[in-house]
Amino acid sequence: MELSPRKREILRRVVEEYVATGQPVGSKVLVERSRMDVSPSTVRTELAELEGLGLLTHPHTSAGRVPTESGYRLFAEELVGTLVEARPGPFPLGLVQMRTELESALQSTTDILSQATRLLALVSAPTLQAATVHHVEVLLLQPRVLMVVVITSAGGITKRVVELGEPVDPGLANWAREYLNERVAGLRLGTSLLRRRFDDPELSPRERSFLELIRPVFVDLLAEQGPQLFVGGAAGLLGDVRADEFEACQRLLELLERRAAVLELLSDALDPRQTVVRVGPEVDGGQLHDVSYVGATYGLSNRSLGTVGLLGPLRMDYEKAIRSVRAAAFELSRLAEDVYEEA
Repeated sequence: MELSPRKREILRRVVEEYVATGQPVGSKVLVERSRMDVSPSTVRTELAELEGLGLLTHPHTSAGRVPTESGYRLFAEELVGTLVEARPGPFPLGLVQMRTELESALQSTTDILSQATRLLALVSAPTLQAATVHHVEVLLLQPRVLMVVVITSAGGITKRVVELGEPVDPGLANWAREYLNERVAGLRLGTSLLRRRFDDPELSPRERSFLELIRPVFVDLLAEQGPQLFVGGAAGLLGDVRADEFEACQRLLELLERRAAVLELLSDALDPRQTVVRVGPEVDGGQLHDVSYVGATYGLSNRSLGTVGLLGPLRMDYEKAIRSVRAAAFELSRLAEDVYEEA
């Protein structure tokens, strides 16, 4: 939508004032508080024209205006365009110091985001397909019982007990541990290269048969663990909302009960190149109204690993939300470079 610079400024000031006070914004307030170099009558004319464009509305008979979904959307899109070139600000948590504790870092990120913004914070963890094998242990617990331990680059640990029909040669178990740490460590889970390590033609039939007993551990590891989602701020979401925002926040809490829908929202609403803002019907396929979503991806230079997002009522501090999400995504990307590249 093409607007004159003055209309854009007035729209921005109306959104900022309404977000700060929750009260309809009139022309006199705009001139006095914003020190605009125009008369109240000129501002009233501009407000009426912005309302005619569907960007503002006025509740009941009040002379003041409030933003519409379209007004919030245009305001947020301009913010994204303004902030996208700037380096994200500092995030108040030393994530890089948590190098091998990715899960703790993701949960801490949601907690910090929700506390800083008073919004619902959502962070999706990297899938196991993105992780690499960091270390493997093959332990002989009893003559016929093995324990296989797989540690991933993301810090995940999986243990499986394998019961065999006949006693195992301890030397074969030790060979398997050394072979897997030498040939499989550093490979991403689920890749064909990892699978080929179990079918190496240079292996003897006895060695290949033994690895076949261990292979299901790696297959099950991927099959059993779906995407992990971290949530922060749900308990306090309803604490500060106005009466007219209560229903929208209740719908957000209902959305949380549909984990698959939340994960779909995080993945579908994101452009890997920039922060994304979704307003009203753009959220959850049109199922949610009066709510907004701000999100960004984090990951490596060549691929995204997960998402960081904030959900809340339309009347949110968009600039703070955008800055917070970008800062968190930037720090998680730095952590991911450490965790995944050095593993």
